[in-house]
Amino acid sequence: MKKVTESQNDTTTKVCACCGQISPLSHFMRRTGKRSSKGSRRGACRSCRQMKKEQPILPTAVAPTKASHTPELSISQRYLPVDIECAPLPKRRIKRALPLPPPRADGLDVGMLKPNRHGLVRMRGRTDNGSRWQQEVDYDMAVTLVKEHAASVVNIHTIRRLYTNRTFRRYILDRDKLTCFFCGEYGDTIDHLLPRAKGGHTTPVNCVCACSLCNQSKAARSLEDFMEESDDL
Repeated sequence: MKKVTESQNDTTTKVCACCGQISPLSHFMRRTGKRSSKGSRRGACRSCRQMKKEQPILPTAVAPTKASHTPELSISQRYLPVDIECAPLPKRRIKRALPLPPPRADGLDVGMLKPNRHGLVRMRGRTDNGSRWQQEVDYDMAVTLVKEHAASVVNIHTIRRLYTNRTFRRYILDRDKLTCFFCGEYGDTIDHLLPRAKGGHTTPVNCVCACSLCNQSKAARSLEDFMEESDDL
């Protein structure tokens, strides 16, 4: 068949966009959208569309690699010029243990503390995972914590705990060099000289390293009672 242009067609035929042959309008797909009208067709004819469907998809040819191939380049090395220096990628944040605060030996201005109208002082600090917390404590307890180097004064109504549970334990064990305060043997626990049941607090002044046996033997007794019993034995 002879190729002709679309202008030479009548209203019942159309030139295929692929093969260029004249085919009936029924062999083409209907045109849609703003350009559509009654009897308008578009694209390739029926036979060309069928051939396109039956044509197998060939795999992409891969160039043979040499024995001594070069390492694969990154996207930045592949597409950016050589003379452009790329900014380094940000390092992933790693959650580390909080630094161990030093004991407060001076600058303890307890006199500036003032309780609120309820007789309380705001105390804030951090947990082992770094989360913030705050609560209200008695004025006498706040003064004791500051004097025994467990807290510092932030303002007239607020104190801040210097240690988390984890850092406080590590500080006491390192300070006493893992040596029991009572018997001198190896110790890996913390004991209160003045028991908490009798008003003692968890502070560097009131806590010492102790072995498990001495810790359990002392229990809630005072230091004087426990040491007298140990001397009798």
